Amino acid sequence: MPLPSAPLRKLGFLTIGLFDETDPRRGHESTLEIIQLGEHSEGPGERLWYGGGSLGSARWAGEHGMNFLISSVVKAEGGTDFADIQQSHIHAFRAAHPDGERARVSQGLVVIPTDSATADQRARYEEYAAKRLPRTTTPQGPAGLLFSPDFVGTANEIAERLYDHAAFREVDEVAFALPFTFEHDDYVQILTDIATALGPALGWRP
Repeated sequence: MPLPSAPLRKLGFLTIGLFDETDPRRGHESTLEIIQLGEHSEGPGERLWYGGGSLGSARWAGEHGMNFLISSVVKAEGGTDFADIQQSHIHAFRAAHPDGERARVSQGLVVIPTDSATADQRARYEEYAAKRLPRTTTPQGPAGLLFSPDFVGTANEIAERLYDHAAFREVDEVAFALPFTFEHDDYVQILTDIATALGPALGWRP
């Protein structure tokens, strides 16, 4: 416990928000209002990220001045090319955002670099991606959801595929998603390769 002569360095708060299953929207709005009340600026929009996978969610995030994280699962609106759909979401978001082309967008994709992977890891990663590939070819379920293919390969191979990705060319931030059901050592290898090989291949420096 600091002495009265030692000022607090930071003061913050935690909240789990409110949720009423009969009126979920009001619960979200209330939570955002509470967060805004607790902020040292006009609003938390500069630091809030809204994840979405539809044109409607993209426009909503833009209209409310938030940052936008594009999901690796999107609604098949206007086609079945995943990259083109993501690109249309980026355009819709920035068209609705007060900052226009300067509005921040981060892209969510599953990448599995294999530069330092063992032969066993590479085989398991390729099998994992192959099993998930069929769901990326056509819209799935009543909502018509389209899933991004997983990017498996060396850092240079993945970087080349990303630079061919229409939506990736629109952003300068990414949030690479870790695949499900892998082992601890797998995640260590993947994150290490992202930081030391894939990131630099995409021009990122720590």
